[in-house]
Amino acid sequence: MSPAGGRATQRLRAFGLFAGIGGFEVGFSQAGIAVAGFCESDQAARAVLNARFPGVVCELDISTMESLPECEILTAGFPCQDLSPAGTLAGINGTKSGLVEHVFRLLDGSDRFPDWVLFENVPFMLNLRGGAAIAWLIGQIESRGMRWAYRVVDSRAFGLAQRRRRLYVLASRSKDPRQALLAESVDPRVIQFDGTQPCGFYWTEGNTGLGWAVDAVPPLKGSSGVGIVSPPGIWLPRTSKFVTPTINASEQLQGFPIDWTLPAEQTIRGERQRWKLVGNAVSTPVAAWLARSMLTPSATIISSGSEVSNGGRWPIAAWGELGKRYAVDVSEWPLAANCMGLSATIANCSVPLSSRAATGFYTRLMKSSLRVPHAFKRDLGRYVAQSTKDRSPKNAAIRKYSGKR
Repeated sequence: MSPAGGRATQRLRAFGLFAGIGGFEVGFSQAGIAVAGFCESDQAARAVLNARFPGVVCELDISTMESLPECEILTAGFPCQDLSPAGTLAGINGTKSGLVEHVFRLLDGSDRFPDWVLFENVPFMLNLRGGAAIAWLIGQIESRGMRWAYRVVDSRAFGLAQRRRRLYVLASRSKDPRQALLAESVDPRVIQFDGTQPCGFYWTEGNTGLGWAVDAVPPLKGSSGVGIVSPPGIWLPRTSKFVTPTINASEQLQGFPIDWTLPAEQTIRGERQRWKLVGNAVSTPVAAWLARSMLTPSATIISSGSEVSNGGRWPIAAWGELGKRYAVDVSEWPLAANCMGLSATIANCSVPLSSRAATGFYTRLMKSSLRVPHAFKRDLGRYVAQSTKDRSPKNAAIRKYSGKR
């Protein structure tokens, strides 16, 4: 029997390089695709994979892998640390992101080439150093006789209350990746702030940006701009409160079941590791859509669009072969699934933003020229004043003797 919601009409096998906590595989399983194995070096991530996919082989190190098992789909959500604006900016040759070279080494040694090869990373690689990273990746793909398509996709399109833009590059020797990745497109759902919806923001920022999102959180991250793993802040205008999602809410914001990463707590600094794992994961509904698109590509013929010149700006979606590349006029939303909303997602799964976090953020925000709703600044100022008052030594003593915490 295929997994719930899956299809058994075509039982393909997928192998995940840089597998993380199995975001691709959760989505693929929902579409009826079998998990052939993983490669993942992180101890906490491996603990999750071993618990959630019992009996599935998990290789430890891509640099020492000698060969790929037979599979129809190969995924590689390779490290983004050298390609992200919050990372080192070392580029595709950095010590972390440069591990993607081993994907091509393993492909070269395969007796049977996968039908599909799927890469995932941050969209900033389209801009960093003039798009040097995407140019290198596409060059490697084309040199192995593959046609390719890429697209920036927003996880909100799939019903998640998280604005998460990621770049997906799909390549194949035998199939047309345009029909799987580029055929569907709708206008993004734009939510105008009406004064009542919860709004997500990065409390670790405040100088030059906020990551502001209406009825959503900004992208969950493996680490923050201040070097710590931190969930985003959420402003609740109806109650003038400020909270952060719990790890369970964050798992749901990526499409995972609650407590999916719980096995990681058996490792060193396990609770903190859970936040990093969720922040680095692939959104599972996006993976499910990609799987179904590969299983049943659209019959729609994608028009070529304008040719992208060498050294020109890389668009959010494109395809190419044999050294040619063409922009495609599609949005970051392949579809528009119903969203349960941020309030429902964090119901019973949030905690107050700490006094220290709120105070530091407020101080930075008030010194900046960032534009936010007046009510946000007003509520934040009151929240800081109240939380600071509540944490004064006198009030701490009162709480102690009154039994309040």
